[in-house]
Amino acid sequence: MKTPNSEQGNTHKNGAAPLTDSTSPSNFVRDAIIEDNRTGRFGGRVHTRWPPEPNGYLHIGHAKAMWIDFGMALEFGGKCNLRFDDTNPVKEDVEYVESIKEDIHWLGFDWEDREFYASDYFDQLYEFAVKLIKKGKAYVDDLSAEEIRQYRGTLTTPGKESPYRDRPVEENLDLFERMKAGEFPDGARVLRAKIDMASGNMNLRDPVMYRILHEPPHHRTGDKWCIYPMYDFAHGQCDSIEGITHSLCSLEYEDHRPLYDWFLDELEIYHPRQIEFARLNVTYVVMSKRKLLRLVKGGHVRGWDDPRMPTLAGLRRRGYTPESLRTFVERAGVAKVASIVDIQLLEHCLREELNKRAPRVMAVLRPLRVVIDNYPEGQVEEMEAVNNPEDASAGTRKVPFSKVLYIEQEDFREDPPKQFYRLAPGREVRLRYGYFVKCVDVVKNAQGNVVELHCTYDPATRGGDAPDGRKVKSTIHWVSAAHALEAEARLYDYLFTRPDPDEAEDFTSTVNLNSLEVLTGCKLEPSLASAKPGDKFQFERQGYFCVDLDSKEGKLVFNRSVGLKDTWAKIERGQKG
Repeated sequence: MKTPNSEQGNTHKNGAAPLTDSTSPSNFVRDAIIEDNRTGRFGGRVHTRWPPEPNGYLHIGHAKAMWIDFGMALEFGGKCNLRFDDTNPVKEDVEYVESIKEDIHWLGFDWEDREFYASDYFDQLYEFAVKLIKKGKAYVDDLSAEEIRQYRGTLTTPGKESPYRDRPVEENLDLFERMKAGEFPDGARVLRAKIDMASGNMNLRDPVMYRILHEPPHHRTGDKWCIYPMYDFAHGQCDSIEGITHSLCSLEYEDHRPLYDWFLDELEIYHPRQIEFARLNVTYVVMSKRKLLRLVKGGHVRGWDDPRMPTLAGLRRRGYTPESLRTFVERAGVAKVASIVDIQLLEHCLREELNKRAPRVMAVLRPLRVVIDNYPEGQVEEMEAVNNPEDASAGTRKVPFSKVLYIEQEDFREDPPKQFYRLAPGREVRLRYGYFVKCVDVVKNAQGNVVELHCTYDPATRGGDAPDGRKVKSTIHWVSAAHALEAEARLYDYLFTRPDPDEAEDFTSTVNLNSLEVLTGCKLEPSLASAKPGDKFQFERQGYFCVDLDSKEGKLVFNRSVGLKDTWAKIERGQKG
């Protein structure tokens, strides 16, 4: 019995703090590893692997799998390999390989020098297949793919043996060699394991091990191979070759575990342990790569990194942080039973993270011009504003104040309803970091829309307090018109109108046609002039925003990452209801 040696190592990028908290409530994966270490099953080693297919962009569900694979290895002082499952050249691309590596590092994980590919082992996997043929445990089958499906049977009826199942070993060896040599066209023959066509587990009904694929060339091996192993065959053997101790998989592989074990036992090679956990499912989200591809190809989104997508590239562009995603998957937990997590937990984790670290700034998204009639013409004052009340070390900044300002349209009502305490005719409010102002006149256009307000200010209230002790019920934000930067803001809502789009007959019928609102002509305070793509801010009273990749010099574009809790919106919805 082959038992590989493996030194323990670090699986977190740059040697940062552990990503799992051993003091948090345990889970069955951790408990299984603890028990294996207690019994000495793998000599105290913990060596996991994370095996993505390079056929698409990673999504938030992969973040959970990464957190478990890399996190468990880190927690137990072990190693985690990155192994690309590149066994299907039809769907694979180098672009995906590079994006996957970028996403892994962005999340804070590192495979160090252990970047592997299933294609690294094609020669060895071929020899494993030959060994099974020689043992009478595999055979070349001439049935078509459709015939194999028909012969397989159903959950309630046994399968039927292929007429080619009992070919002599020498004939199978010859045919398999000729398959490798490229003698047969795609689909003409496959190599199948000889197990049990009557098994109650459909995966054990003589599963296909190899199929013929002449085109396209493999992204790493080129034209060397025209036969490729199926994942079920490559999976366990690659784990064995690399000395993996715990092969952590999503729950759909639970029924595949007997096959995983069968191959390893028949080959008489080192045998890792497969453990399955439930996938991450989130409300208002689809995780299927096929469905995500339909969203991209169908023009429902702008690409794989559209901020409405659950891809890591999309979440990163929207403004999600690695820390918030790791916190989310940890709080979502590791379970054996499939469940669905409310997307509001994901939003809460981001809001919680950005509240601690995002600088506060003032931005007016739907500007309404305000003229302070009694403010000196040409005067500019600098108001001191706090950068982050959660972090005293973030300090303060200077914000210019002048005669003409912009405020939010929604902060003014000509005929204010009950419980609306913001600006209205004859009413006084506090300007954040500035003065008390009172609305004295309203200017409308020909259509009757309010386009400008005239106010007066009380010079004695600079900083936000009145010497005479009078109080105001609302504080609103503003931007000096003469100093404002103009920007575009993209406001995102859920991509689907129902929390369970997968349950719809056609999930695209539930796409939210109002999931993106683009605002132009937004007015921002001048401190944002140096903001770069990826920078994150809290727009006071608006939400958390991230500078988008589309930003150019002189034209900033911001994505709303997540909103703030809006008490008034809840009140107004209640009134309308």
